[in-house]
Amino acid sequence: EEFSSKLLGRAEHGWLCSDVLFDFTGTDNGEALPESIPSAPGTLPHFIEEPDDAYIIKSNPIALRCKARPAMQIFFKCNGEWVHQNEHVSEESLDESSGLKVREVFINVTRQQVEDFHGPEDYWCQCVAWSHLGTSKSRKASVRIAYLRKNFEQDPQGREVPIEGMIVLHCRPPEGVPAAEVEWLKNEEPIDSEQDENIDTRADHNLIIRQARLSDSGNYTCMAANIVAKRRSLSATVVVYVNGGWSSWTEWSACNVRCGRGWQKRSRTCTNPAPLNGGAFCEGMSVQKITCTSLCPVDGSWEVWSEWSVCSPECEHLRIRECTAPPPRNGGKFCEGLSQESENCTDGLCILDKKPLHEIKPQSIENASDIALYSGLGAAVVAVAVLVIGVTLYRRSQSDYGVDVIDSSALTGGFQTFNFKTVRQGNSLLLNSAMQPDLTVSRTYSGPICLQDPLDKELMTESSLFNPLSDIKVKVQSSFMVSLGVSERAEYHGKNHSRTFPHGNNHSFSTMHPRNKTPYIQNLSSLPTRTELRTTGVFGHLGGRLVMPNTGVSLLIPHGAIPEENSWEIYMSINQGEPSLQSDGSEVLLSPEVTCGPPDMIVTTPFALTIPHCADVSSEHWNIHLKKRTQQGKWEEVMSVEDESTSCYCLLDPFACHVLLDSFGTYALTGEPITDCAVKQLKVAVFGCMSCNSLDYNLRVYCVDNTPCAFQEVVSDERHQGGQLLEEPKLLHFKGNTFSLQISVLDIPPFLWRIKPFTACQEVPFSRVWCSNRQPLHCAFSLERYTPTTTQLSCKICIRQLKGHEQILQVQTSILESERETITFFAQEDSTFPAQTGPKAFKIPYSIRQRICATFDTPNAKGKDWQMLAQKNSINRNLSYFATQSSPSAVILNLWEARHQHDGDLDSLACALEEIGRTHTKLSNISESQLDEADFNYSRQNGL
Repeated sequence: EEFSSKLLGRAEHGWLCSDVLFDFTGTDNGEALPESIPSAPGTLPHFIEEPDDAYIIKSNPIALRCKARPAMQIFFKCNGEWVHQNEHVSEESLDESSGLKVREVFINVTRQQVEDFHGPEDYWCQCVAWSHLGTSKSRKASVRIAYLRKNFEQDPQGREVPIEGMIVLHCRPPEGVPAAEVEWLKNEEPIDSEQDENIDTRADHNLIIRQARLSDSGNYTCMAANIVAKRRSLSATVVVYVNGGWSSWTEWSACNVRCGRGWQKRSRTCTNPAPLNGGAFCEGMSVQKITCTSLCPVDGSWEVWSEWSVCSPECEHLRIRECTAPPPRNGGKFCEGLSQESENCTDGLCILDKKPLHEIKPQSIENASDIALYSGLGAAVVAVAVLVIGVTLYRRSQSDYGVDVIDSSALTGGFQTFNFKTVRQGNSLLLNSAMQPDLTVSRTYSGPICLQDPLDKELMTESSLFNPLSDIKVKVQSSFMVSLGVSERAEYHGKNHSRTFPHGNNHSFSTMHPRNKTPYIQNLSSLPTRTELRTTGVFGHLGGRLVMPNTGVSLLIPHGAIPEENSWEIYMSINQGEPSLQSDGSEVLLSPEVTCGPPDMIVTTPFALTIPHCADVSSEHWNIHLKKRTQQGKWEEVMSVEDESTSCYCLLDPFACHVLLDSFGTYALTGEPITDCAVKQLKVAVFGCMSCNSLDYNLRVYCVDNTPCAFQEVVSDERHQGGQLLEEPKLLHFKGNTFSLQISVLDIPPFLWRIKPFTACQEVPFSRVWCSNRQPLHCAFSLERYTPTTTQLSCKICIRQLKGHEQILQVQTSILESERETITFFAQEDSTFPAQTGPKAFKIPYSIRQRICATFDTPNAKGKDWQMLAQKNSINRNLSYFATQSSPSAVILNLWEARHQHDGDLDSLACALEEIGRTHTKLSNISESQLDEADFNYSRQNGL
């Protein structure tokens, strides 16, 4: 006991050896412990509280505590070394239930102590407690310095996923002690995965959304926190998009024509569902068309009257007729008039009641008052008729010309790839070099023209590009039929002064000697340029068709319009510069200015000129005029399409105007809006190209008059700028209601692209659009992608008139040239050769045309003549014009040829002839098989 006391005393002074083990289980003499020590034999200290692992936050020390029972002494050992007694704080108490002594000890551990320790394991401390019977050791408690780094090892990344797809956002929190706990935020609100079974946040700190919903779109943030700090990751934007889906097809519409071959259509919309959040637009067609054939209505017609019946006792006889020649079919009108007639059959000598009829006082005759009433009504009718005739004559005396509006089917249009060639024009050898060459005249010839020497041929080749001199030979080779090539502008052909050479005459030509050739070639650079599209062709007695490819402009020279043994070089051009026709007041230019010549050429049959226009035709809202430019450069009105005229004929279709004319010149259509509902049709298109900066992308939106030649200028300019058509052009109906045009870019992917400030929406004044005079109107938008890896662009272009029509252009393209889809500018529609001569230029074979004209030019008492032919071909107005022609049927067929040059079949004419031919024996030999054969031959020759 004395030895143990000494050792314990040394322990209290802090210099007890760490490896000394105390064993109080007994002594050498085997005496029992004194009764004053309450510990029972075999009882070792039991720890009521052991030290716990602890973390030092910043520079704050931590306290380790230990409590044992029964214990005479407790000391801490840290990292294998005893802690000095002075650093212990000890408390002693007595356990009331057992009467044993309870000791509790505290020590403090500082940040410096932990940092100064360099061992193979963490800094640790352990309690050792003594009792009379021995010692007990507590668990080791580790002490670490707490921290949390700033940067996440992996931030969540934004994603775009389809609806019902799986979303997995990865998050690896920053390194820290203790390890950080992770919490997810959506739009700054905590996510509780226990309340939403669709969300799981338990797997390695990742956020998993099993089936994406639209409501799952948002900004997601990973939040990491421990006892030291909290850290936020970068926000990840999740976009749940919906790809568009087609709705069900609508029912097929009714056939668009009442009579003959037409089409039906059905449509569907991309609304099942509609694309959302940048989802893909539906693939495929929104409209389907099929052909249909409607039975043509047949109006009833009376048979001839029957013979008179025998005289009846009432002194009358009857005759009847039936509506069976033919009977009305397919909704046709019933015959007008009476089906029976009766009259007195005795010339007033009929006997009634044994007396002559003239001696009997008539009982059924109207009294005097009835006679007076009828007389007054007759006088009133005569007065009204005289008044109407007077007003009509007065109105006719106030106008020089008149014309008719004829409603008809649309002239179809399309697109095809093209370019134009720029050639300067002029001649330095003219007497007055300041004078511009006269392009309105041309040389004509007949019979063979000889080339005298090689120099003549060489000069002729050059003259095909420039204005030939008056003493250079006429061009006769097929180079006249030059199609518009692939270059910037149209090819120009200057013409010589008109001169007719009778067949067989030996006309002499002066040739240019080599010494005169040099100054001619040297001065070509000084030739002025002309901004016009131009094409030429040589035509003779057989006629033909001259087409300006992809402009909607064409010229039909009928068979026989040019005298036999004569040939003319005919040209046609379109002004692409500033229009020379200046609008007066509210008048608007609706078409290009088209020139055809030579102006001194005389035709025996009217030719047909087709000019496209951009008006939404309606006589209620537009007053449309045909104008011609005089030799002095002034514009005069030829006719209004609402008036009637015998000098020319105008047939107005929805997209083109077909004019029958007797003289060549420069023509254009103008319109004067009558109401605010007058509509101009605009073609809207979007082009795109890369800028010098590889991150920028430019969109250019064009609004031009809906004429093919106006859009042609846009395509040419874009080709030179490296532009690419991004979406099929669409039509916009622009009203004359003074409201402006708005163009805006919508639905730009927010985290892939951005639009530069102040360019998302642009507004164009009404006057700039309404009076554009075919000049291209465009707005530019500049986009910038965030990274070079972004190669796809998807957005919408909205073009709308305030309080008017709206069009959406869906842009979905790749900015990489290798991945970009090419959208052709024009569908191949016009003839490959701009000049077609002879029978191949006409759809109706000449033999069938002759039989039709021979049948219908002869007047018919029942009206089955050229008037019926015009009516069946939807030509119902201004028939007085055709009555002045030597062959009305031929002129009607010429108008039909001009109108249906793009149809590709003869069904409409065949249907009209079939109706008339049922009761017309002269047409019975024109069979359907003959028309089918003609249809096939024309289609094969023209590539239809």
